[in-house]
Amino acid sequence: MKNIISFVIRYVPRPFLQRVSPLAMKFFAWKNKGDAVQCPVCQSQFGKFLPYGRKARENALCPNCLSLERHRLMWLFLQEKTNFFTANLRVLHVAPEHCFLKPFDSLKNLEYITADIESPLAKVKMDIHDIPFPDASFDVVFCNHVLEHVDDDIKSCAEINRVLKPGGWGILQSPVYDLPETLEDKSITDPAERERIFGQRDHVRKYGKDYAERLRRSGLEIEENDFVKNLPAEMVQKFALPPDETIFVCKKGI
Repeated sequence: MKNIISFVIRYVPRPFLQRVSPLAMKFFAWKNKGDAVQCPVCQSQFGKFLPYGRKARENALCPNCLSLERHRLMWLFLQEKTNFFTANLRVLHVAPEHCFLKPFDSLKNLEYITADIESPLAKVKMDIHDIPFPDASFDVVFCNHVLEHVDDDIKSCAEINRVLKPGGWGILQSPVYDLPETLEDKSITDPAERERIFGQRDHVRKYGKDYAERLRRSGLEIEENDFVKNLPAEMVQKFALPPDETIFVCKKGI
């Protein structure tokens, strides 16, 4: 099972996966019946979540809404630490995750706009290096697991800063490794070599401990929030959350 998942993630085009995965998961949702774990996004319960990842992590993927550990953590953070579910907000969601689409789109307090350069799930086709919206257009911007793919992450973050309203905020998650600083080499273009160096065939950098400081070069203010470390251990286990995930909250800089 783990080997199949690893192969599919590595070699099947992402847009195709985004279309067919929800159908394939119906079988696994039935197979994994139980109540040992619960997804806070869709409220479904299972004996366990599915493995997921190139080096497949156990108990990771919700077979109902396709949330992963980081998505479930973000949902709880938005509930407990922000006004996302109650205030009237205009939201830009870059490369929207499947698990969030229907829940966010159904919220009456949001004007919810999804955008991506290739995803069939997004409403707007958009290059994040040149966001096609005026200055100060959005109260909230989400951009998760995108910046490790783009040619110029600082320019992309500067665009996010530009379209945020004064007082606006967002969440900018990316894989961050135990490296003193970000590893980047634009001369590496071979997909196999990128996978070896950066961890994935379509990654162009491998972020290190300087991730927050690097993004601050764009003008954004970046807060490193250890929300998950303040949650009860039984809650982390029940929702299968990533115990060491830092949430990178951005705010519009001057």
